[in-house]
Amino acid sequence: MKKILFTITMLMTSVFVNAQSSFLNSSTAFLRAGIKVGPNINKINGTGYDQAFNLNYHIGGYVQIKLTERVGIQPELIFSQTTAKTVSNFHDIYQNSGADPNSNLANTHLNYLSIPLLANFGGKYFKFQVGPQYSILMTQDKNLIQNGKTAFKNGDFSVLGGLWFQFGKHLNLSGRYIVGLSNVNDLHSNEKWKSQGIQLGIGYSF
Repeated sequence: MKKILFTITMLMTSVFVNAQSSFLNSSTAFLRAGIKVGPNINKINGTGYDQAFNLNYHIGGYVQIKLTERVGIQPELIFSQTTAKTVSNFHDIYQNSGADPNSNLANTHLNYLSIPLLANFGGKYFKFQVGPQYSILMTQDKNLIQNGKTAFKNGDFSVLGGLWFQFGKHLNLSGRYIVGLSNVNDLHSNEKWKSQGIQLGIGYSF
């Protein structure tokens, strides 16, 4: 994890340093905003969880800041839903953790507000994207709550990588793979739960 965080930090530092020297003076620099929507295909990795991916959705906005001909940054604000599906022996594994033994855990929905900060590398019509993402848990189903004890932590730190395809001036398609680095388990247990997902989006740039 430390190597990944170090690599991302160095990458983003390089982009921002480059911005300071080239953005204001470059004829190629520009700023563009847009909206995007699409499926959020995810799962929770951890003991007691179904390892199949689940189909949900995401919607949000982005700002693209082009620094040079082939380098830019892209902050986003994304609302997304994640589904955590447990297996039949979940309560046996976490029987002393505070989870409600009488709850139905087939579909536990988690709503996140995610803030990715991406570095863009590529040309006008194709970009490779990489960067960190921090997600804030907005709401969760009450399935895993008993006496005020929550099952999932309020924040999730991830890294992601993906591709961006621009079709003309406005329409774009994107795909990214997201790997959670944080342990999101907030029950009284030593087991680690980590998120994992694929996002496919269609966007419109103004």
